[in-house]
Amino acid sequence: MSAPLHTALSLASHGVPPLPLRKGKIPFGNCPACTQNACGGRPNMKSPGPCTCPRPCHGWAAATTDPDVINSTTWARAWREAAGVAYHPGGAGLTVVDLDNAEAIAWARETLPPTRIVPTTRGEHWLYQGAMQSANAVRSGVDIKSSMQYARWLGPGTGAMTVLPDAVRALIVKAPVPGPRAVTVPVPVGGGECRHRTPTYLARGIAMAEQRISEASSAVHATVYRTFLAVLSAHGRCGCLTDAHMARLFAAAQAKGETVRHCHDAWTNARTALGM
Repeated sequence: MSAPLHTALSLASHGVPPLPLRKGKIPFGNCPACTQNACGGRPNMKSPGPCTCPRPCHGWAAATTDPDVINSTTWARAWREAAGVAYHPGGAGLTVVDLDNAEAIAWARETLPPTRIVPTTRGEHWLYQGAMQSANAVRSGVDIKSSMQYARWLGPGTGAMTVLPDAVRALIVKAPVPGPRAVTVPVPVGGGECRHRTPTYLARGIAMAEQRISEASSAVHATVYRTFLAVLSAHGRCGCLTDAHMARLFAAAQAKGETVRHCHDAWTNARTALGM
């Protein structure tokens, strides 16, 4: 068994979806028709490519925790030739703040809460619990790698991992965020009692909901619906729940493979169940 394959199986056993990297830190096309990118797809981009494979075989979309797929004959050549291993952070419920130089590291130490740190060739990866939309160049030397993106596996790192802070989420506010569509959560006629005595009450509730979705290992559809139901039950009647909060929950669900349509359906069904 090659070292990259051994690493990949170990990651998968811990719920981290891996994928093989060829030289240049570029993913393989993981089916025979796409070997060496023969189909013309762009495996290093967010799109799985224009090929007609029966399953996604490019980039982050090919990452999986299924050992049968990882050990399959389809992937065998890729693992033999792999120059490294990458993983899909969003699929593991994680966000990587990729700091590419000393200045970026200094900024992070002054601005972000401490968390697990993985040394890289030129800088550091700071890992947080929670998924979000990925974005490149959010500031000089800083990329966000989470949903629909891959990151190189460079080891487990050191330090305790903390929950994804709002300071990191705020880095992509000015960037276009594809995916979740805005949906206004209506306030019931006459209003409702507001239990958000401090801003941290709502913030904690949203963070816990994101974590619940991100940690789902099975029955993702049901987990998303139950989580939406719980959030709306606790926070949806007083008008404090905003489109931005809902977008965060949608992003967490999409990082687990849910479609935008399913997110909207689950949200609507939860509102209906609560009479909202």
